[in-house]
Parts: sequence; C-alpha cells; structure tokens
Amino acid sequence: MSVEPETGAGPRPPVPRLGVLPMIIFGSRWLQLPLYLGLIVAQCVYIVLFLKELWHLSWHAIDLTEQQIMMSVLALIDVVMISNLLVMVIVGGYETFVSRLDLKGHPDEPEWLGHVNASVLKIKLAMAIIGISSIALLRTFIEAGNLGSDRAGFTETGVMWQVAIHLTFIVSAIGIAYVDRLSDSTMRKQAE
Repeated sequence: MSVEPETGAGPRPPVPRLGVLPMIIFGSRWLQLPLYLGLIVAQCVYIVLFLKELWHLSWHAIDLTEQQIMMSVLALIDVVMISNLLVMVIVGGYETFVSRLDLKGHPDEPEWLGHVNASVLKIKLAMAIIGISSIALLRTFIEAGNLGSDRAGFTETGVMWQVAIHLTFIVSAIGIAYVDRLSDSTMRKQAE
C-alpha cells in the first residue's frame, strides 16, 4: 500500500544535484519568505482597518448622509481591493519566485494560480492598481462639489494630479500588456 497520493503522472524524475554556488544562488530565493510573511501581517492590519470602518458605518448609519454612507462603502471597497492585491502578490509571488504551493486539485485553489507567471502577475497587479486608483478617484469626484469651500479635502490642482496619476496607471498597464503580447508572439515564432 502506497502512502503517496497517486497523480497519474508517474514517478517524479530525480532532482539534479547542484554545485555549491548554484545551490546558494538558487536557495537565495528563500530570502523573500520574510517579505511575504510581512505582507500577511499587512493583510491583518487591513482586516483591522476594514472592521473599524465597518463598525463606524454601522454605528453611525442613522446619523450619516447618503454621501457619507457612500464614502464609507467606497472606503470598505478600497480596503477589500488592496487586500485582494496583497493576496495576489503573496500567493502569486511566492508561487512564481520562491516555491510551488502544490495546490493542484485542492478545492480552494485560485483559478488564476494555474497559469500565473511573472508576466501574468504584472498584468494582474497593474489591473488591481487601476481598480484601487479608480475607487480613490471616484471618492474624489463625489466630494468635488465641495471644491472651493472650507470642507474640501483637496484642491482643483489635487484633483487634476489624481486624474493624471490614474491615467498614467492606465497607460502603464496598456504598455505592460502590449510588451507582454509582443514577447508572447516572439516566443511563439521562435518555437515554430
């Protein structure tokens, strides 16, 4: 009776032996582990922030205006999107740069993890950053009615800078996707 689960792929090929220097260089990828663990701690901080915002919204819902409720909900969405970004970086980065997680067949395996590589991760991160920037910009646009008054938390110049930065994120994401597509087509041509 075998203790190992049957994968249908047959026995694994032997692991090649590395020299000392290649072993040190290849093993250095594990230096990233504390970074990913630190991002998990940051994820916990975002959970606290989310619960704080949710408590504030729930406790003061009767006293808040519709605009204030909308701003609180957008703050919650912002926290969730940043948290999703953290998950992508933690799981995708660890899987891509440190070690495989061996989640094949696990019922909770993220759909995107099966085809993640550095290029896919860059594009997913760029799209997540655009989403986060969009939420921040939407919050600014909702508050734009206060421009010029004492209640305004920003100036017209600040709004213009936010739009410019958001557009820069969009152009950067398009550029990353374009370069990725070019490199994919070049690799396909070389394979033929």
